[in-house]
Amino acid sequence: MSHAQPTPLTARASGPLRGAAAIPGDKSISHRALILGAMAVGETRITGLLEGQDVLDTGRAMAAFGAGVERTGEGAWRVCGVGVGGFSEPADVIDCGNSGTGVRLIMGAMATTPIAATFTGDASLRARPMGRVTGPLALFGARAHGRSGGRLPLTLVGAPAPGPVDYTMTVASAQVKSAMLLAGLAAPGETVIHEPEPTRDHSERMLRGFGATIAVEQTQKGRLIRLTGQPELVPQRIAVPRDPSSAAFPVAAALIVAGSEVAAAGVGMNPTRAGLYACLREMGADLALENPREEGGEPVADLRARFSALKGIEVPPGRAPSMIDEYPILAVVAAFAEGVTVMRGIGELRVKESDRIDAMARGLEACGVRVEEDADTLIVHGMGAGGVPGGATVATRLDHRIAMSFLCLGLASKKAVTVDDSGPIATSFPGFMALMRGLGADLGAPV
Repeated sequence: MSHAQPTPLTARASGPLRGAAAIPGDKSISHRALILGAMAVGETRITGLLEGQDVLDTGRAMAAFGAGVERTGEGAWRVCGVGVGGFSEPADVIDCGNSGTGVRLIMGAMATTPIAATFTGDASLRARPMGRVTGPLALFGARAHGRSGGRLPLTLVGAPAPGPVDYTMTVASAQVKSAMLLAGLAAPGETVIHEPEPTRDHSERMLRGFGATIAVEQTQKGRLIRLTGQPELVPQRIAVPRDPSSAAFPVAAALIVAGSEVAAAGVGMNPTRAGLYACLREMGADLALENPREEGGEPVADLRARFSALKGIEVPPGRAPSMIDEYPILAVVAAFAEGVTVMRGIGELRVKESDRIDAMARGLEACGVRVEEDADTLIVHGMGAGGVPGGATVATRLDHRIAMSFLCLGLASKKAVTVDDSGPIATSFPGFMALMRGLGADLGAPV
């Protein structure tokens, strides 16, 4: 996916944000629904699919590997699967755009099928490390040929005779874990994953739903996951819950814009994803989780957020895997808190769509907020409600979460804040601008 000309966008101090925010479908679950649907035998029906660019790229990739992928309505998709090990060799390069999740999970899904595929992406994705997934996949017999550092473009040759793998995770990454589990589907015997630090468990839940034999055990050394290979996956009807990472932006904006009250229904509250909401409550946020329930094997709840007097906290490093994508917006909230917020153990942010620690630190400094950082730490010195000067143009670095975070900051700062490019927001939250404007946010072209 080539990125179009940059589209600057400015956020100005708004009146109270009020109303119901219709949050899009969960991106992580949307990717997995398309991939596992393609690996099942028969027709999987998906509703609530996130139709952002990242997920659409994964859908096109599944079609390139031979699955039938068809949109039947808004957020409604039909996937006709080819079975485990049934992928055919794609005729062209697989372009995963901006999606690290998409490319790594797709590599896992094909790594134990004797075909070859070449992967690429946008400038941001081509700079991200792929060795963290191609290295473990080599244990199955897959071979990767890419640029220095294992970067895209990269050709992956699937294992001709894969065997089961016993692997201990060396980095807390749901992407790597999921890639290994997807690869294990086409390997005979039992693939075993040792996970010292828990990461989001959408893959385990969805694999079980599609009929795979998978057991998860909590041990003194972490989680132990056992997957029996060569199942016949059973097609499913999947209702995708609303994305907690996307909900974070209107929720956070409501907490920092005076007089605001925003509701968001049906948001996924999987405990491996809910770390941000625990942090916000510890900071003193008026944040209610109402009507908790389970939908499609995932816990969900209705959120209600009101403007709050917030205080700085020290975020436990062990919470990082459950909120790794939410640290940028947490840093914005921290800027409007009283006192210091310390975020340690977040080195993984250095290798996301951008170096998010550096991107947030430079952007916050430009907006008048004092920060400190090291290799895996970001410390934000809060300025209290209404205390952030703003007035800067922030470099988003092709990173959708950096763009959305600083637009939220601009809604509550003294002077307007501009992001140099709002285009990447479409990769995960294509309706972000319309949703925020519907709540009363002043978002528009720079003057």
